[in-house]
Amino acid sequence: MAAIWRFSVKYDVVESGNRQRRKISQNGCNEPFKDRYWCPKLQWFRKEVCPFMNRRECENYEVMCGSL
Repeated sequence: MAAIWRFSVKYDVVESGNRQRRKISQNGCNEPFKDRYWCPKLQWFRKEVCPFMNRRECENYEVMCGSL
């Protein structure tokens, strides 16, 4: 079964469906799409901007607290 729609961040390109644009953030976290922000850890969109500066901070928080 083929995917209907896909959002991904690869290298310096953000792909949403069949459209592409340059990546805004350095590490792919909080890439804006309409009124949401992409979280590469969850592979889904968040309503608010993630409070972590990078993915390493996110992973450290998860190790210390057990979950996001």
